[in-house]
Amino acid sequence: MCDVSIQILSRRISGARRVLRVIAAIAVLTYAAPYARATFGGESSGKSNALRQQATDQNAQPTKRADPQVKAVVDKMAAAGVIHLMTVDQVRKAYLFYPTLSGTPEHVFRMDNRSIPGSAGNISIRLYIPREGQGLPIFVFFHGGGFVAGSLDTHDTPLRAVANRCGCIVVSVGYRLAPQNTYPAAPDDAYAATKWISEHAAEIGGDARRIAVGGDGAGGNLAAVVTLMGRDRGGPHLVYQVLIYPTLNAIIQASGYISKDPVLTPDVRAAILAAYVPLTKDLQDPYISPVSAKSLKDLPPAFLVTDEDDPARDEGDAYAKRLAEEGVAVKVSKYPNMIHNFFLMAGELDAGKKAIDEISEALKNRFENVSRSLTSTEQGESR
Repeated sequence: MCDVSIQILSRRISGARRVLRVIAAIAVLTYAAPYARATFGGESSGKSNALRQQATDQNAQPTKRADPQVKAVVDKMAAAGVIHLMTVDQVRKAYLFYPTLSGTPEHVFRMDNRSIPGSAGNISIRLYIPREGQGLPIFVFFHGGGFVAGSLDTHDTPLRAVANRCGCIVVSVGYRLAPQNTYPAAPDDAYAATKWISEHAAEIGGDARRIAVGGDGAGGNLAAVVTLMGRDRGGPHLVYQVLIYPTLNAIIQASGYISKDPVLTPDVRAAILAAYVPLTKDLQDPYISPVSAKSLKDLPPAFLVTDEDDPARDEGDAYAKRLAEEGVAVKVSKYPNMIHNFFLMAGELDAGKKAIDEISEALKNRFENVSRSLTSTEQGESR
């Protein structure tokens, strides 16, 4: 009898947790949705007009001329039904479409798919090797997708280009996705993969002394988190971080800026947050929201790519400001009139091509600077 009562109680507790999760998700969406409707249309009430005016007042700036290439891309996305996203399923559908905007994949000297051990099973990685040889620098990349979408395939084309232009080995990491695997699955996989790559650098033809991390959107979050973990846990040693329109603050209404971006809407940010972060977790955990870290000292130099209208622009600006204030070298490159995910749209957007070139050049310069420093140190020790 006692066992039956315990089983009934357990089922009731489990059911209550599911109800609480749904209520929380609805609450977040309810809070964000009016802003999304006011910004993107679809509501004609006086409240909508007031919110639209509020957005205008908060972002008082001259009206910008729409980029014709962006308009063409937005039209293609609208025709494919992957614009003004609101749900996890819609995000996943969009990430299947983005490769059609990435252009023709470049040939690389060698591409290698592998499976490496992680803390909760194997992790898929893909190596892009630009040329024959040993001791090449390594760029570990975490794809975007709001922690719920994206894959090794969705970012294949731009990463081929980065490998060729930088002359480095690019390692793309296929971390576990929410909602099937909630936090901390993604950062655990990202860190485990980076650590494995550092420990096996020579095996893949790389140089463990020259490893950088990077990513776009949620992948930018993971790259920032991995640098924090590396510092906090005593390794691996990282020399650079490339953050492409990163989402660095899980408290999505922290900024007064209301974006008109048609890709990363307030509704979809709320949906992916509810899918990614369990109710019991603190949104100010620095491994969820890197901008909330108590200290950013002793992190690797950073290169941030943002666009002026991106919903995450203020998070990137705040993070860059804090890095600089705490003694970390940082450069920010802002792209006007772009949309979220333009890094994946180099086949249609000149800005996407420029971003790939700029990121590759920044990586190349950093790796060369580290090489010179290592050479100088070795020469000094040999005297």
